[in-house]
Amino acid sequence: MAQFSVRTFGFPELRRDGEPCRLALRKGLALLVYLAEAKGPVGRDALATLLWPESPETVVKARLRRLLHRLQSTLGDVLTTDRSTVGWSSAIELEVGSQSFEQACDRGDFEQACRLYEGDFLEGFAPAGCPQFDEWAFFRREALRGRAIQALERLVYEKNAAGDYAAAAVHAVRLAALDPLSEVYGRHLIRNLLLAGDRAAAERHLDALTRRLRDELDVAPEAETRSLLEDRAPAAAADPPSTRYASGGGIHLAFQTYGTGSIDVLVLPGFVSHVERVWEEPRCRTFLSSLAGIGRLILLDRRGVGLSDRVGSSPSVEATALDIGTVLDAAGSRRVMLFGASEGGPACISFAADHPDRVAGLVLFASLAKGSATPDYPHALQAAQYDIWLRQLVTAWGGPAGIETFAPSLSGDAQARAWWAGLLRAASSPGAIKGVLEALRDTDVRHLLERIAAPTLVLHRRGDRAVRVGAGRHLASRVPRARLIELDGADHWAFAGDQQPVLAGIRQFADGLGM
Repeated sequence: MAQFSVRTFGFPELRRDGEPCRLALRKGLALLVYLAEAKGPVGRDALATLLWPESPETVVKARLRRLLHRLQSTLGDVLTTDRSTVGWSSAIELEVGSQSFEQACDRGDFEQACRLYEGDFLEGFAPAGCPQFDEWAFFRREALRGRAIQALERLVYEKNAAGDYAAAAVHAVRLAALDPLSEVYGRHLIRNLLLAGDRAAAERHLDALTRRLRDELDVAPEAETRSLLEDRAPAAAADPPSTRYASGGGIHLAFQTYGTGSIDVLVLPGFVSHVERVWEEPRCRTFLSSLAGIGRLILLDRRGVGLSDRVGSSPSVEATALDIGTVLDAAGSRRVMLFGASEGGPACISFAADHPDRVAGLVLFASLAKGSATPDYPHALQAAQYDIWLRQLVTAWGGPAGIETFAPSLSGDAQARAWWAGLLRAASSPGAIKGVLEALRDTDVRHLLERIAAPTLVLHRRGDRAVRVGAGRHLASRVPRARLIELDGADHWAFAGDQQPVLAGIRQFADGLGM
């Protein structure tokens, strides 16, 4: 049996029994990569459209036949074809670099995964006149890049915790290269270099980070970054709280605890999160620290997002509610005040309805009960409008997508824009987040609202551009004993704009729980 391998990281390359196959057909190479990624037969019409989108149907079919003939003449019988489909032959033993990388990530072999990740997916490769192929490659590239960042983060923390600071620094170098404007990643690198005894290298990297921040964002490093090179021994523990993992249903969930107190406060953010990078934004850090002053803070990344395991399907409200229980068990929490922000609200509602004995209080900030509008629920976007917004968000992924809607008061802040863009890239990929948001579009927990027994506080800014204030009013009118506080401002993020009224409302609510 012939053995073929397809290198997909960096410029693509095809090998047969370990030897390079010379293939002077760029579209032929694109077709072979696409079929290898598909893991099965693909329709001829789909391939023709992918490679010759502007040509008439009769022309593209003829071109595809000629291309397939040339591939078979050059490589032999590597493809199986019929009148309607094309695929790699089942008689071929095929190894695909990107798939081997994902399999290593899935089994938790992050060292192997990072060895396999030699560069971005199809880096430097673009067949001429194939915009649909380029779009497919972009989404695949971002998904794999996100998993590489996640794998490197895990390795940095594992090596640091084991005291192998030199190895942690090696992985941190790659992590910082993938997101060179992240001060969190820069601090990981500088700190581990110092702990490994290489102060000169730490100074060089701080200088380089300082220049990048100045040239790209016109900002200086935070005091926390600058203080790393003060004449004192660096702490092995990083700036944010340490990240732990809870396992439930075969899924590993990243979470943190911070602070102490008689009450636990679990924060479930909106559609995207990253328990490490949230601490990088000064306003967000202030907000979370203030919540930790109310009680022990518990942060988590839902499955499929941030540092939690990537999953092959979009996490449902029910699955995320299960994740809440898994993390609470791992944190040793018996009674908790849930803080559900935006799309995090429905899962908190579900958990509160099903586990009244564990929920002392429920806070819903800028949240909603239903993801899209219907005649009996006019408080959200129509499904068609939602889909347009979703396409715009996905198209802008990689930059500070949606910040003008989510945080208009920060939309002109270069450092906030860079932070948000970096968090998005680290937390998910365009294709993965599309699935998450499609699931949220179809969310409906209205039937659970009357079952909530815990005291409930609903907070909503009147000018919120992402979730209309009517959605908050609807929640408060349907949840028994709920209290509504409408706030001034247009920011959807709780920490953006004036966060003091938000915190004051939560403190007063927590005091009234008597925990």
